[in-house]
Amino acid sequence: MKIFFQTLVVPLTLILMGCSNNTVKPSETQQVRQNMDETNYATTYDEKSIVNAASDFLGGGSEAIAKVIEKAFKDNGRPNGYIIGTEGSAALVVGLRYGDGTLSHKIEGNSRVYWKGPSIGFDVGANGSRVFALVYNLHDVEELYQRFPAVEGSLYYIGGVGMNYQQRGDIIIAPIRVGVGLRAGVNLGYLHFTKKRDWLPF
Repeated sequence: MKIFFQTLVVPLTLILMGCSNNTVKPSETQQVRQNMDETNYATTYDEKSIVNAASDFLGGGSEAIAKVIEKAFKDNGRPNGYIIGTEGSAALVVGLRYGDGTLSHKIEGNSRVYWKGPSIGFDVGANGSRVFALVYNLHDVEELYQRFPAVEGSLYYIGGVGMNYQQRGDIIIAPIRVGVGLRAGVNLGYLHFTKKRDWLPF
């Protein structure tokens, strides 16, 4: 097992470095400014409804969940989608993460979604967790099905609740995890969303 993980470290590092070169910090684009418009109710979700949905699904720590969501709204405004799901992950320096859930899109409704992704970090262990992810600037659900690299330095942790940003172009995904579902290693990696379950990690 140790040899197996060692053989993965070098190629996985190169893959993640390639992804990180394409990442940018969430910026004040026209799309983001539109999200900040409080009159844009028809195509986006308000903060209160997102806090309620996340607290109901993730369970305890509702105050911490509210603070993390408040941070996301301050950075990016109102999302036009969110994902509720579960995931399992394991790591021995190199980590792998698999999940599935339901995307709720303000315009296009609900659809099933799967995700997977590698990570590298000072990280050993395995866990299962619930995930609530905010989705920004997704105007066509088909655009979700691609790789979203982590935004460097965007890991937020408040009272047992963690969130980081994954971004491709204007589309931003902000996964929120609680308690044992957190692993710092996810801050260097990507999430690959698919229509069907796929066990190949890359």
